[in-house]
Amino acid sequence: MTYTHLLVAVAPTPESHKLVSKAVAIARPVNARISLITSAADPEMYNQFAAPMLENLRELMQEETRQFLDELTARADYPIANANIACGELSEHIKDFCQKQQVDLVICGNHNKSFFARATCSAKSVAGNSGVDVLLVSLQDE
Repeated sequence: MTYTHLLVAVAPTPESHKLVSKAVAIARPVNARISLITSAADPEMYNQFAAPMLENLRELMQEETRQFLDELTARADYPIANANIACGELSEHIKDFCQKQQVDLVICGNHNKSFFARATCSAKSVAGNSGVDVLLVSLQDE
């Protein structure tokens, strides 16, 4: 099957480079588009006194996440069409992005080693909700 638009779900970890490399290997022969998506943690506002401090933390976390995506894009050795930061439930953002941007393959990683952990991992919700093919890449140490 030939894919035309791949969405790679990444996290700010070194293993994300492996996911992008896998996407490039699939996309390059058919000149497919690649987009990236990641989730940025959003600090909870516990009360009105903490709100000013949390706003600075939120901006810092967004900036660090954007820098991470910029680094992945620069090292991809392939054009990256979009690099998106989602806040909230990542699987819902992936589903929405797939529908709006005509994505036909989602690539995500999995660190889980046991069968039970694999069955309950976040990739399960991505596979169940995205509405497109999902490639789950093992990120275990080899």
